[in-house]
Amino acid sequence: MIREILLAATLSISCAVPVYGAEVVTSPDGDIRLSFDLEKGNPFYSVDFKGKQVIAPSRMGLELYSENGRNTFSSQGEKAAADALKLCSGFELANTTRDSLSETWTPVWGEEAEILNKYNSMIVRLKQPQFDRVMNIEFRVFDDGIAFRYEFPAQPHLNYFVIKEEMSQFAMTGDHWAYWIPGDYDTQEYNYTKSRLSEIRGLFPSKVNPDNASTTVFSPTGVQTSLQLKTDDGIYLNIHEAACINYPTMHLNLNDTTMTFTSWLTPDNQGRKGYMQTPCATPWRTVIITDDARDILASRIAYNLNEPSKIEDTSWIKPVKYIGVWWEMITGKSSWNYTDDVFSVKLGETDYSKTKPNGRHGANNEKVRRYIDFAAEHGFDQVLVEGWNEGWEDWFGQSKDYVFDFVTPYPDFDFKALNDYAHSKGVKLMMHHETSGSVRNYERHLDKAYKLMADNGYNSVKSGYVGNIIPRGEYHYSQWLNNHYLYAIQKAADNRIMVNAHEASRPTGVARTYPNWIGNESARGTEYQAMGGNDKWHTSILPFTRLQGGPMDYTPGIFEFDLSKFTPGNNSKIASTIPGQLALYVTMYSPLQMAADLPEHYEQHLDAFQFIKDVPLEWERSVYLEAEPMEYVTIARKDKNSDEWYVGSTAGTADRKSTISLSFLEPGRKYDATIYAEAPDANTVDGQQRYKITHKTVTSKSKLTLNALAGGGYAISIKPLK
Repeated sequence: MIREILLAATLSISCAVPVYGAEVVTSPDGDIRLSFDLEKGNPFYSVDFKGKQVIAPSRMGLELYSENGRNTFSSQGEKAAADALKLCSGFELANTTRDSLSETWTPVWGEEAEILNKYNSMIVRLKQPQFDRVMNIEFRVFDDGIAFRYEFPAQPHLNYFVIKEEMSQFAMTGDHWAYWIPGDYDTQEYNYTKSRLSEIRGLFPSKVNPDNASTTVFSPTGVQTSLQLKTDDGIYLNIHEAACINYPTMHLNLNDTTMTFTSWLTPDNQGRKGYMQTPCATPWRTVIITDDARDILASRIAYNLNEPSKIEDTSWIKPVKYIGVWWEMITGKSSWNYTDDVFSVKLGETDYSKTKPNGRHGANNEKVRRYIDFAAEHGFDQVLVEGWNEGWEDWFGQSKDYVFDFVTPYPDFDFKALNDYAHSKGVKLMMHHETSGSVRNYERHLDKAYKLMADNGYNSVKSGYVGNIIPRGEYHYSQWLNNHYLYAIQKAADNRIMVNAHEASRPTGVARTYPNWIGNESARGTEYQAMGGNDKWHTSILPFTRLQGGPMDYTPGIFEFDLSKFTPGNNSKIASTIPGQLALYVTMYSPLQMAADLPEHYEQHLDAFQFIKDVPLEWERSVYLEAEPMEYVTIARKDKNSDEWYVGSTAGTADRKSTISLSFLEPGRKYDATIYAEAPDANTVDGQQRYKITHKTVTSKSKLTLNALAGGGYAISIKPLK
């Protein structure tokens, strides 16, 4: 396929500068003002925050394909035929309606027990007289940002259409600071870079990771959402999308001359970017706007723009704290493969009973029982087991269609016996479905695989999409793949199964509608600590970026930082600390939390491991104490089922001193604070395991001052005294 690296590197259509003010909607508190107008038939919008323009006049609309050469208006002449492919010009304003909403709703799981959804809205109805077509643009303005989407009512002259490009622009008012990763149709597994917008082009080549399992960049200034920005006068902007359903994932392409971002949709294998049928609507384009970085973390815009749960009975959807036979394979200590004798597997034909076990297979009966026992002893819900099923010997990089069947275990994994053993201990096993990118094969086996789970009491699955996609030529974030991910979620819900999808598209709040979607990877997770490492500031930028659309299965909890101590040949060293790892259970919110390290490493530090055992997965209230992108995040959360509070703080680029007030505690009540902090002689080179645990009686009037190393942090559990 012809790559679009040079095509439309700066998507711009020349026009006169519009005069704004025709149609205006403001936030409920009055701080944000969004204006819309037409200039010679071209739709534009702009946004002011506290009297300052933060989004300059920005173009809107879509451009269409003349699919297979067919164009209804071609008989009107060449110019008319070309104009008919533009849903970004030739408009007249038909009418405008305004409304407002203030409601609270209850999430199935989340960072608070109730979420406020409060906004003022405006719908501008546009018509194209030349082609007898209509397009509506709906704007919603919240106290913490704005959102808009395009709506296409059913109409005779716009029924089926194919998107060539969405033309939504976000015109910046200066050369802002940006916290970005390269735009990529297939992966988000990058470390973040902080730079000026004008520096992205020069830095871009060195930031691309060609060693990823599947990588497809499209422009030397293309970046991914959620994109965090900061102006020189201290205003934070965060550009993302919400409710990406039946539509491709949006990237942003920067014109670094005008400092204007234009939406860039992920194409299919023909270069088409969306097949639509009216009535329909695009996902929401969102911009969080604030002068306090804590508001970015507190924003629920993405969830508020999604529909309520389509699952009527959600009683079976429960948060999960788990361990797993995983980290030892990631680090190289164990293997996913059962044997090294087989180089070409054909399921149903390869007889594993006639092969020699390699002795390193992780998913064996003895090992899995060890993990089940550990989970039962320490109160974990589930045990993930990867590499349990036949086919791992040649799964990767072969563009193989029939790679797994998701139901046939290796000879040393007694499916029934291990499942019965887990249930006898009050523990469930977590299923693992690695598709190897063969989406067609996964859908072929999905019903049978989910039935096996349902029949044996498995209620959650970790799915994976490593490698290039089959059907060949498709990308991980195209419309077709986004539809597949949702299809798998819906089928899972039919079987009362919760899903944790890895390598899938980044979340856009759809978990509100399908709350059995309890986790995603969709970013560079802990596994990279065994393969080159993550930057020290990685976990202090993810809450501003990746977590804006939903929770991440980051797999924290590493207690042994020198991997060579248990995996000969792997000399990776992790630049973090034990208290910093504990903090992630609070700062990296997820209803699905893994204690990722080996049981024997936790047994060496049971006093610190206690925090992982104690920390809840459901929260009644969250208080964002300190925040600065890439620098630090400090959050306090109240347990949904008790009066206990938990605090986590991560430090990013530099060591820091953190001073926090405990004013969020109930006045007049005393609490015992257990503080997990780095010891005075700790460091992130060879002193990551040096920590100090102290107890202190605190009240709502207390203040605490604690030190945190770059890449580290601290954690606190706060329990009421009787």
